[in-house]
Amino acid sequence: SLRADNIKMFVLDEADEMLSRGFKDQIYDIFQLLPPKIQVGVFSATMPPEALEITRKFMSKPVRILVKRDELTLEGIKQFYVNVEKEEWKLETLCDLYETLAITQSVIFVNTRRKVDWLTDKMRSRDHTVSATHGDMDQNTRDIIMREFRSGSSRVLITTDLLARGIDVQQVSLVINFDLPTQPENYLHRIGRSGRFGRKGVAINLVTRDDERMLFDIQKFYNVVVEELPSNVADLL
Repeated sequence: SLRADNIKMFVLDEADEMLSRGFKDQIYDIFQLLPPKIQVGVFSATMPPEALEITRKFMSKPVRILVKRDELTLEGIKQFYVNVEKEEWKLETLCDLYETLAITQSVIFVNTRRKVDWLTDKMRSRDHTVSATHGDMDQNTRDIIMREFRSGSSRVLITTDLLARGIDVQQVSLVINFDLPTQPENYLHRIGRSGRFGRKGVAINLVTRDDERMLFDIQKFYNVVVEELPSNVADLL
């Protein structure tokens, strides 16, 4: 059981992601155990109603600090798209890009944990070396995989949005969105992995006809233009 007598501060990070993944009951249980005078910080890339409800229920006179959208920057990251006629052709496109991936540290994003496993199996069956991590893995396994990725012994990582914001690897210079994110806000957290610590980065989006609307929304949201991938992508890294 949690002994909260001596806790002075409680920080809930990535609140929107935690709530969207079904951890509401656990979060509420923790808050019920905390001392009444404790300082609480809630951090979230977006502020859905569920996150605001937490601030109303469990915080006294909360101060809200919002970042203006025009301060959300993708500066230094070159962004491209590849038109893929059908969803099932994305795998072939990714395999074609693999030689480019292996040049540098790369992260591939998909939208579900099941798809992480599927894509990992498909890539390995074609003798492509990849590692993978998602929320269904135990913490110890995830730590080992991330340690290997940070050290460079693993160079291509497949993962989901849940872990997007926690990947602080200086060497990452290429991000591929195998699936576009379901929310424009998550695009920044994904491709920002490729431009951390002031480094330049490249983001490649695999886009079917069904994805075109989301790509349009992303460009409008961040006021950017995503161009078609040139043939000399390796020269950009």
